[in-house]
Amino acid sequence: MSHLTSLLSDLPLYLLSLPILLMAFSVHESAHGYMAYRLGDPTARSLGRLTLNPVKHIDPIGFICMMVFHVGWAKPVPVNARYFKNPKRDMALTGAAGPLSNLTLAIIHLLLLRILMFFIEPAFLTETYEVFDGVFNSSGTVFKASLGYTAASLLVYILYLGIIMNVSLAIFNLIPVPPFDGSRIFYAILPPKLYWGVMKYERIIMLVMMVMFFFGFLSTPLSWLLTKITNGLFFVTGMGLGNSAGKVLTIMLYYIEQLFTLPF
Repeated sequence: MSHLTSLLSDLPLYLLSLPILLMAFSVHESAHGYMAYRLGDPTARSLGRLTLNPVKHIDPIGFICMMVFHVGWAKPVPVNARYFKNPKRDMALTGAAGPLSNLTLAIIHLLLLRILMFFIEPAFLTETYEVFDGVFNSSGTVFKASLGYTAASLLVYILYLGIIMNVSLAIFNLIPVPPFDGSRIFYAILPPKLYWGVMKYERIIMLVMMVMFFFGFLSTPLSWLLTKITNGLFFVTGMGLGNSAGKVLTIMLYYIEQLFTLPF
Protein backbone atom coordinates (compact mmCIF):
# COMPACT_ATOMS: atom_id res chain seq x y z
CA MET A 1 0.00 0.00 0.00
CA SER A 2 2.82 2.43 0.85
CA HIS A 3 4.45 1.80 -2.53
CA LEU A 4 1.12 2.44 -4.28
CA THR A 5 0.63 5.65 -2.30
CA SER A 6 4.14 6.80 -3.23
CA LEU A 7 3.49 5.93 -6.88
CA LEU A 8 0.24 7.92 -6.96
CA SER A 9 1.74 10.93 -5.20
CA ASP A 10 4.64 11.03 -7.66
CA LEU A 11 2.43 10.50 -10.73
CA PRO A 12 2.73 14.12 -11.99
CA LEU A 13 6.54 13.82 -11.80
CA TYR A 14 6.39 10.54 -13.74
CA LEU A 15 4.28 12.20 -16.43
CA LEU A 16 6.75 15.08 -16.53
CA SER A 17 9.58 12.61 -17.17
CA LEU A 18 7.67 10.79 -19.91
CA PRO A 19 8.96 12.79 -22.93
CA ILE A 20 12.56 12.52 -21.68
CA LEU A 21 12.20 8.76 -21.19
CA LEU A 22 10.69 8.22 -24.63
CA MET A 23 13.44 10.25 -26.28
CA ALA A 24 16.15 8.37 -24.35
CA PHE A 25 14.77 4.98 -25.40
CA SER A 26 14.31 6.06 -29.02
CA VAL A 27 17.81 7.48 -29.38
CA HIS A 28 19.31 4.42 -27.70
CA GLU A 29 17.66 1.86 -29.99
CA SER A 30 18.13 3.97 -33.13
CA ALA A 31 21.85 4.20 -32.33
CA HIS A 32 22.08 0.40 -32.20
CA GLY A 33 20.30 0.10 -35.54
CA TYR A 34 22.31 2.85 -37.22
CA MET A 35 25.64 1.40 -36.11
CA ALA A 36 24.60 -2.06 -37.33
CA TYR A 37 23.53 -0.52 -40.65
CA ARG A 38 26.87 1.26 -41.05
CA LEU A 39 28.61 -2.06 -40.41
CA GLY A 40 26.61 -3.82 -43.12
CA ASP A 41 23.44 -5.10 -41.41
CA PRO A 42 20.27 -3.66 -43.04
CA THR A 43 17.84 -5.48 -40.70
CA ALA A 44 16.90 -2.55 -38.47
CA ARG A 45 16.58 -0.20 -41.43
CA SER A 46 14.32 -2.59 -43.34
CA LEU A 47 12.06 -2.89 -40.28
CA GLY A 48 11.77 0.90 -39.89
CA ARG A 49 13.73 1.01 -36.62
CA LEU A 50 16.12 3.79 -37.68
CA THR A 51 13.69 6.38 -36.36
CA LEU A 52 13.16 8.54 -33.29
CA ASN A 53 9.45 7.67 -33.31
CA PRO A 54 9.01 6.16 -29.81
CA VAL A 55 6.08 3.98 -30.95
CA LYS A 56 8.56 1.88 -32.94
CA HIS A 57 10.73 1.20 -29.88
CA ILE A 58 8.40 0.84 -26.88
CA ASP A 59 8.18 -2.49 -25.09
CA PRO A 60 4.95 -2.17 -23.00
CA ILE A 61 6.19 -4.23 -20.05
CA GLY A 62 9.64 -2.63 -20.04
CA PHE A 63 8.09 0.83 -20.23
CA ILE A 64 5.76 0.17 -17.27
CA CYS A 65 8.67 -1.24 -15.23
CA MET A 66 10.71 1.89 -15.98
CA MET A 67 7.91 4.18 -14.83
CA VAL A 68 7.07 2.17 -11.69
CA PHE A 69 10.39 0.60 -10.62
CA HIS A 70 12.83 2.94 -12.46
CA VAL A 71 14.38 -0.06 -14.23
CA GLY A 72 13.10 -0.92 -17.69
CA TRP A 73 13.89 -1.56 -21.31
CA ALA A 74 12.80 -0.80 -24.86
CA LYS A 75 12.10 -3.24 -27.68
CA PRO A 76 15.55 -4.47 -28.80
CA VAL A 77 16.62 -3.60 -32.32
CA PRO A 78 17.17 -6.88 -34.24
CA VAL A 79 20.78 -7.41 -35.35
CA ASN A 80 21.94 -10.10 -37.75
CA ALA A 81 25.65 -10.76 -37.19
CA ARG A 82 25.92 -12.72 -40.47
CA TYR A 83 26.12 -9.38 -42.29
CA PHE A 84 29.18 -8.28 -40.31
CA LYS A 85 32.72 -8.69 -41.64
CA ASN A 86 34.02 -9.15 -38.09
CA PRO A 87 31.01 -10.39 -36.07
CA LYS A 88 32.63 -10.24 -32.63
CA ARG A 89 34.03 -6.74 -33.05
CA ASP A 90 31.00 -5.38 -34.88
CA MET A 91 28.56 -6.75 -32.31
CA ALA A 92 30.60 -4.94 -29.64
CA LEU A 93 30.46 -1.68 -31.60
CA THR A 94 26.72 -2.08 -32.15
CA GLY A 95 26.21 -2.78 -28.44
CA ALA A 96 28.30 0.22 -27.37
CA ALA A 97 26.40 2.61 -29.65
CA GLY A 98 23.29 2.61 -27.41
CA PRO A 99 24.91 3.61 -24.09
CA LEU A 100 27.20 6.09 -25.86
CA SER A 101 24.19 7.76 -27.45
CA ASN A 102 22.61 8.19 -24.00
CA LEU A 103 25.82 9.61 -22.55
CA THR A 104 25.89 12.07 -25.46
CA LEU A 105 22.29 13.08 -24.75
CA ALA A 106 23.14 13.52 -21.06
CA ILE A 107 26.05 15.84 -21.92
CA ILE A 108 23.84 17.87 -24.28
CA HIS A 109 21.27 18.33 -21.50
CA LEU A 110 24.07 19.20 -19.08
CA LEU A 111 25.49 21.90 -21.37
CA LEU A 112 22.03 23.38 -21.99
CA LEU A 113 21.42 23.44 -18.24
CA ARG A 114 24.76 25.15 -17.60
CA ILE A 115 23.98 27.82 -20.22
CA LEU A 116 20.50 28.33 -18.76
CA MET A 117 21.89 28.69 -15.23
CA PHE A 118 24.13 31.57 -16.36
CA PHE A 119 20.91 33.57 -16.86
CA ILE A 120 18.69 32.05 -14.18
CA GLU A 121 21.10 32.37 -11.25
CA PRO A 122 21.39 36.19 -11.24
CA ALA A 123 17.78 36.71 -12.33
CA PHE A 124 16.20 34.56 -9.59
CA LEU A 125 18.83 34.46 -6.85
CA THR A 126 16.81 36.57 -4.38
CA GLU A 127 13.55 34.72 -5.03
CA THR A 128 15.33 31.37 -4.73
CA TYR A 129 16.26 32.09 -1.13
CA GLU A 130 12.74 33.35 -0.47
CA VAL A 131 11.46 30.01 -1.78
CA PHE A 132 13.95 28.19 0.43
CA ASP A 133 12.80 30.11 3.51
CA GLY A 134 9.09 29.70 2.75
CA VAL A 135 8.90 26.38 0.94
CA PHE A 136 6.26 25.33 3.49
CA ASN A 137 4.06 27.84 5.25
CA SER A 138 2.34 27.26 8.57
CA SER A 139 -0.62 25.42 7.01
CA GLY A 140 1.69 22.88 5.36
CA THR A 141 0.82 23.78 1.77
CA VAL A 142 3.50 24.30 -0.84
CA PHE A 143 4.95 27.79 -1.02
CA LYS A 144 3.97 29.44 -4.32
CA ALA A 145 6.68 31.36 -6.13
CA SER A 146 6.13 33.74 -9.07
CA LEU A 147 5.05 32.41 -12.46
CA GLY A 148 8.44 33.30 -13.95
CA TYR A 149 10.29 31.44 -11.20
CA THR A 150 8.03 28.40 -11.56
CA ALA A 151 8.50 28.31 -15.35
CA ALA A 152 12.29 28.64 -15.01
CA SER A 153 12.38 25.92 -12.35
CA LEU A 154 10.29 23.63 -14.54
CA LEU A 155 12.70 24.05 -17.45
CA VAL A 156 15.65 23.40 -15.13
CA TYR A 157 13.93 20.26 -13.81
CA ILE A 158 13.30 18.88 -17.32
CA LEU A 159 16.95 19.35 -18.30
CA TYR A 160 18.00 17.76 -15.01
CA LEU A 161 15.81 14.75 -15.80
CA GLY A 162 17.48 14.52 -19.20
CA ILE A 163 20.84 14.16 -17.47
CA ILE A 164 19.75 11.70 -14.79
CA MET A 165 17.66 9.41 -17.00
CA ASN A 166 20.21 9.19 -19.80
CA VAL A 167 23.12 8.50 -17.45
CA SER A 168 20.96 5.88 -15.69
CA LEU A 169 20.13 4.18 -18.98
CA ALA A 170 23.79 4.17 -20.02
CA ILE A 171 24.96 2.69 -16.71
CA PHE A 172 22.20 0.09 -16.69
CA ASN A 173 22.99 -1.07 -20.21
CA LEU A 174 26.76 -1.25 -19.65
CA ILE A 175 26.38 -4.10 -17.15
CA PRO A 176 28.64 -6.74 -18.77
CA VAL A 177 26.22 -9.67 -18.63
CA PRO A 178 23.31 -10.67 -20.89
CA PRO A 179 20.86 -9.29 -21.84
CA PHE A 180 22.53 -5.89 -21.46
CA ASP A 181 24.59 -4.09 -24.11
CA GLY A 182 27.68 -4.39 -21.95
CA SER A 183 27.69 -8.14 -22.56
CA ARG A 184 28.37 -7.56 -26.29
CA ILE A 185 31.36 -5.40 -25.40
CA PHE A 186 32.57 -7.88 -22.79
CA TYR A 187 32.26 -10.83 -25.18
CA ALA A 188 34.51 -9.08 -27.69
CA ILE A 189 37.51 -9.27 -25.36
CA LEU A 190 36.97 -12.88 -24.27
CA PRO A 191 39.12 -15.66 -25.75
CA PRO A 192 37.04 -17.92 -28.08
CA LYS A 193 37.03 -20.88 -25.65
CA LEU A 194 35.83 -18.76 -22.73
CA TYR A 195 33.35 -16.95 -24.99
CA TRP A 196 31.56 -20.15 -25.97
CA GLY A 197 31.66 -21.32 -22.36
CA VAL A 198 29.82 -18.17 -21.25
CA MET A 199 27.36 -18.37 -24.15
CA LYS A 200 26.39 -21.88 -23.03
CA TYR A 201 25.04 -20.44 -19.77
CA GLU A 202 23.66 -17.18 -21.17
CA ARG A 203 20.03 -17.98 -20.33
CA ILE A 204 20.93 -18.93 -16.75
CA ILE A 205 22.95 -15.71 -16.34
CA MET A 206 19.98 -13.66 -17.63
CA LEU A 207 17.64 -15.36 -15.16
CA VAL A 208 20.00 -14.74 -12.23
CA MET A 209 20.33 -11.06 -13.19
CA MET A 210 16.55 -10.61 -13.40
CA VAL A 211 16.13 -12.19 -9.95
CA MET A 212 18.82 -9.90 -8.53
CA PHE A 213 17.07 -6.84 -9.96
CA PHE A 214 13.69 -8.02 -8.71
CA PHE A 215 14.94 -8.36 -5.13
CA GLY A 216 16.92 -5.10 -5.30
CA PHE A 217 20.40 -6.54 -4.86
CA LEU A 218 21.79 -4.29 -7.59
CA SER A 219 19.86 -1.13 -6.70
CA THR A 220 22.38 0.15 -4.14
CA PRO A 221 25.57 -0.15 -6.26
CA LEU A 222 23.84 1.25 -9.35
CA SER A 223 22.38 4.18 -7.38
CA TRP A 224 25.81 4.84 -5.83
CA LEU A 225 27.44 4.88 -9.26
CA LEU A 226 24.73 7.15 -10.70
CA THR A 227 25.16 9.60 -7.81
CA LYS A 228 28.95 9.68 -8.18
CA ILE A 229 28.82 10.27 -11.94
CA THR A 230 26.11 12.94 -11.88
CA ASN A 231 27.67 14.77 -8.92
CA GLY A 232 30.95 14.77 -10.83
CA LEU A 233 29.28 16.19 -13.93
CA PHE A 234 27.63 18.98 -11.94
CA PHE A 235 30.91 19.72 -10.13
CA VAL A 236 33.05 20.07 -13.27
CA THR A 237 30.43 22.34 -14.88
CA GLY A 238 30.28 24.65 -11.86
CA MET A 239 26.91 23.47 -10.58
CA GLY A 240 28.04 21.58 -7.49
CA LEU A 241 26.59 22.28 -4.07
CA GLY A 242 29.67 24.29 -3.13
CA ASN A 243 28.78 27.26 -5.36
CA SER A 244 25.86 29.61 -5.91
CA ALA A 245 24.65 28.03 -9.16
CA GLY A 246 24.50 24.61 -7.51
CA LYS A 247 22.50 25.94 -4.58
CA VAL A 248 20.01 27.68 -6.86
CA LEU A 249 19.71 24.52 -8.94
CA THR A 250 19.08 22.33 -5.88
CA ILE A 251 16.40 24.63 -4.48
CA MET A 252 14.63 24.88 -7.84
CA LEU A 253 14.59 21.09 -8.21
CA TYR A 254 13.23 20.70 -4.69
CA TYR A 255 10.56 23.33 -5.34
CA ILE A 256 9.29 21.52 -8.46
CA GLU A 257 9.26 18.17 -6.66
CA GLN A 258 7.15 19.65 -3.89
CA LEU A 259 4.89 21.49 -6.33
CA PHE A 260 4.19 18.39 -8.46
CA THR A 261 3.77 15.87 -5.64
CA LEU A 262 0.15 15.03 -4.91
CA PRO A 263 -0.94 15.02 -1.23
CA PHE A 264 -1.79 11.32 -0.74
